[in-house]
Amino acid sequence: MENISTIKDRILTFLESEGIKKADFYSTTGISDSNFKGKNLSSQLGGDAIVKVLTSYPNLSADWLLVGAGSMLKDDLNGIQMADETNGSTLPTTSMNPSIGTPYYDVDFIGGFDEVFNSQVNIPATNIVIRGFEKASLWCNVTGHSMEPKINHGDIIALRQCTLNDIQYGEIYAVVLDTIRTIKILRRSPDPGKLRFIPINTEDYDEQEFDKSRIVNVFEVIGSISKFF
Repeated sequence: MENISTIKDRILTFLESEGIKKADFYSTTGISDSNFKGKNLSSQLGGDAIVKVLTSYPNLSADWLLVGAGSMLKDDLNGIQMADETNGSTLPTTSMNPSIGTPYYDVDFIGGFDEVFNSQVNIPATNIVIRGFEKASLWCNVTGHSMEPKINHGDIIALRQCTLNDIQYGEIYAVVLDTIRTIKILRRSPDPGKLRFIPINTEDYDEQEFDKSRIVNVFEVIGSISKFF
């Protein structure tokens, strides 16, 4: 995308690209429409206003807004553009209607995920509505830094339960072992009875191997996004 000269120009480009009405933008952010008229259009927005824009539109790239670097929209783990299935906009949304979207459980996968997955009484905190994640069975939180920068501490991840036979080596999976839970890239081991668990952040984390017999559950990681609610 071309490098548009000012932050205000880039905001107007974003609104036009995403089909967002200016009146809705002013209402959502609390920014006055006078900032985008006449001579004011060439003046700079204050830091508080920029924070409001980025908070109101979490799929908008801060780098692109501030300096015109990179893509206008943030991408999820697999490069899928985030979108709302209900109206075609690129904003992910939440829904309390159980028939719309995918359930989100406010738990950490590495912490207490088993308690949610194996319980029939746990209720999702909300449903997440976002295009590109139709295969996901549920969303939950991520803690830890071993998969940064693709999956960051504090992100939420979309998971789909699968089996050992479904594993595509070189892809990212969330695995429940008998004593730990971990999110890693899975690869073959020289020992056919084991799998290699490989972090992305290799400066701080080491590759490990675990026996396949220790695996209780395995989930394909469909993607991740920053928590937006």
